[in-house]
Amino acid sequence: MVHSHFFERGNSLYHNALTSAADIADWELEGKARTSFEESRLILENELSPSLHGDNAHWVLWCPVEFPDKVMIEWEFFPIREPGLCMIFFSAKGRNGEDLFSSSLSERNGRYPQYHSGDINALHLSYFRHKHADERAFRTCNLRKSHGFHLAAMGADPLPPADDAIPPYHMRLVKYEGIVQFTINDLPVLEWEDDGKSYGEILSGGKIGFRQMAPMKAAYSNFRVHEAVLVNSR
Repeated sequence: MVHSHFFERGNSLYHNALTSAADIADWELEGKARTSFEESRLILENELSPSLHGDNAHWVLWCPVEFPDKVMIEWEFFPIREPGLCMIFFSAKGRNGEDLFSSSLSERNGRYPQYHSGDINALHLSYFRHKHADERAFRTCNLRKSHGFHLAAMGADPLPPADDAIPPYHMRLVKYEGIVQFTINDLPVLEWEDDGKSYGEILSGGKIGFRQMAPMKAAYSNFRVHEAVLVNSR
């Protein structure tokens, strides 16, 4: 994968080190999750047992900030326990432009269909897909656009199993008008340009959230969002 657009960090829009409970006091959790902090990073895992609760054991943790378009999202990722799946939602808001937390929207509790086929629009990137046997056998990062369950782009996933990982892994995601670009440790993973027709209008700003599928356990730190500045294109 070779990226055809090149971006630099612009002005800082948000920075959260994710080192203590105070750092996520205003974040919104949908579903049941267990949070803790070790070595100055946020540890996230399921609270409910997947063997007893199935899809209800998964959850989403939202940053409360409404972000504009043209952003560069970065964070440090530490896979700890699998099987499981890690995903990031971005450009998330109601299908009619409502704030994601508007009381006019249906209540959400972490079940995936509520996010891809409910009353919100979002882009969502699954970047650690080690939940099912077929995902572990041929690992990819998948970018989807919703409403709907549209697979927009795929890229090879360079992340190893948790037992072999040497984290942190530096994740960088750019959303710039119709362009979505993703790198891990500066390695280009995928790039996609929305035509605004195939899967609906191009999404703009909105909320950002992290999702895990149980029994995944992972850690996060140094979450930050900058304006994305387009330097040049091939």
